[in-house]
Amino acid sequence: MAPKGKVYRGSVKEFPGFDASQDAEALYNAMKGFGSDKEAILDLITSRNNKQRVEICQAYKSQYGKDLIADLKYELTGKFERLIVSLMRPPPYSDAKEIKDAIAGVGTDEKCLIEILASRTNQEIHDLVAAYKDAYERDLEADIVGDTSGHFKKMLVVLLQGAREEDDVVSEDLVEQDAKDLLEAGELKWGTDEAQFIYILGRRSKQHLRLVFDEYLKISGKPIERSIRGELSGDFEKLMLAVVKCVRSTAEYFAERLYKAMKGLGTRDNTLIRIMVSRSEIDMLDIREVFRTKYEKSLYNMIKEDTSGEYKKALLKLCGGDDDAAGEFFPEAAQVAYRMWELSAVAKVELRGTVQPAGSFNDDGDAQVLRKAMKGLGTDEGAIIEVLTQRSNAQRQQILKAYKAHYGRDLMADLKSELSGSLAKLILGLMLTPAQYDAKQLRKAVEGAGTDESVLIEIMATRNNQEIKAINEAYQEAYNKQLEDDLSSDTSGHFKRILVSLALGNRDEGPENLTQAHEDAKVVAETLKLADVSSNDSSDSLETRFLSILCTRSYPHLRRVFQEFIKLTNHDVEHAIRKRMSGDVRDAFLAIVRSVKNKPAFFADKLYKSMKGAGTDERTLTRIMVSRSEIDLLNIRGEFMDLFDKSLHRMIEKDTSGDYRTALLALCGGED
Repeated sequence: MAPKGKVYRGSVKEFPGFDASQDAEALYNAMKGFGSDKEAILDLITSRNNKQRVEICQAYKSQYGKDLIADLKYELTGKFERLIVSLMRPPPYSDAKEIKDAIAGVGTDEKCLIEILASRTNQEIHDLVAAYKDAYERDLEADIVGDTSGHFKKMLVVLLQGAREEDDVVSEDLVEQDAKDLLEAGELKWGTDEAQFIYILGRRSKQHLRLVFDEYLKISGKPIERSIRGELSGDFEKLMLAVVKCVRSTAEYFAERLYKAMKGLGTRDNTLIRIMVSRSEIDMLDIREVFRTKYEKSLYNMIKEDTSGEYKKALLKLCGGDDDAAGEFFPEAAQVAYRMWELSAVAKVELRGTVQPAGSFNDDGDAQVLRKAMKGLGTDEGAIIEVLTQRSNAQRQQILKAYKAHYGRDLMADLKSELSGSLAKLILGLMLTPAQYDAKQLRKAVEGAGTDESVLIEIMATRNNQEIKAINEAYQEAYNKQLEDDLSSDTSGHFKRILVSLALGNRDEGPENLTQAHEDAKVVAETLKLADVSSNDSSDSLETRFLSILCTRSYPHLRRVFQEFIKLTNHDVEHAIRKRMSGDVRDAFLAIVRSVKNKPAFFADKLYKSMKGAGTDERTLTRIMVSRSEIDLLNIRGEFMDLFDKSLHRMIEKDTSGDYRTALLALCGGED
């Protein structure tokens, strides 16, 4: 049960009216004779908590002189047998068995070691060490030392001591120093001082470390996870990332582990079983909540789709319920969302592009290289790519002039004549100024039959006032039309009003106003029908104010509004918009919210979706790689790795081909 003063968050509860002797008899009858009644076994065992199961084992031994676990092993098979038998062991012995299996024989299951030792409390670690000694008459630390090496081994040994400071120990004077020490041990050091990472992440209390991570973000401009990925490697890197994730939110760590165990082809059943068993009486309800919020589907439904038979039935009983049925937000998820907005507000992120001005730049020399690459039979695409992807946009504009002056020819026309397909679109896009390029993309989105709303949303929701002003001027110059007029004639309703408002480029640029933010949060809550209070405003008036808030308030102010919104409603604004709005209006508001929260993460998600699954959305891929290459593509790369556990470079390499791939990889700027 839950510790005193804490709400129980497990999915498996103590069975009322429990009778160990009666349950032992029921299990004996279920296994007696030819075959076994698996349904009866799973119903009974998943309905009792671990303490009651241990008592059933003792009663079974007393009544029948037999070992219940041995009988279950004999009668059941496969994954179902492994799950049921795991439920019968006390948690420390279950963990001990998992670790013994992980280090036995040839090879080591490092992921299992990481999961258990990074996530357990001090007391759970002490109980595990004692259980391992009791079950196998061996010293756990000695066995792990014998089976691992390097800094990975050192950190495991530190965790095995179960000596982390408790959460009420927060050394405020040390927070700033620890953050500084971590920065100096990694980012600011030639090489990495792994010992400093091990000491701070292995010993400090979780609450203290959360403050350290916040401070680290302030002074470095990047989350600690990204520094760990850049400075550490291999199993040691994975272990330290797991520790950080568990410090931030153990429930979120396990939600992610469960999702990865079931996504894609095949299921990692050992991981699925281990987590469902070990967390069923600790925090399964929290894991379910985070899972539902993070992956937009319930854990229950994912298990249902990914498993079968009695194994599935038993897992679903441990899960304890289907959160898709309610379709609502949860307290744990609201806390996570609030924390994300807090981090977004304090982060001082330096935006960095991957394309920098070339040193020793010679516009006339580059013009000659390009002319030579296109002269005569055939085209040297490699030379064109090498020059144009390694020059800043300002330098490319100088090359255009030099080419005209030197050869009396239009470089854009020559490139258009010599190149084709996706490579041509990318290279020609690079030759336009950013405002010209955005104007051209917007024009393509509204001309002809049909409108590409996703392009309108992506550009209009993410550009700042200065960029919007430049786009308006470029659009007028190129097409002799007002952008606002084309947006108005090609869209309708609230979606049109959003785009026209954004096209004015009138977003405030000042700091937050706390009093106003609280009032704005009320309007947002009332519009989304989540407020307990009601106003005298009509529906149209509320929607107008809501639109005005999202389209004209400054980013710092909106971050405060969205934090106040969570306090007021216990919902995250992104989740609420997704649930209560639809179509292009929903997508536009979501783009604004996600841009306010973390613009590089918004573009990382767009890039991932452009390449995942069958086929590649080359228009989106090209548009983002061109438009962000000098602004924040380095930040986007970091977010891509954080969100999807794979590098943008690798995904482009895998998903594209030929000269187009070469050009994209040059813009990407390196492997993370």
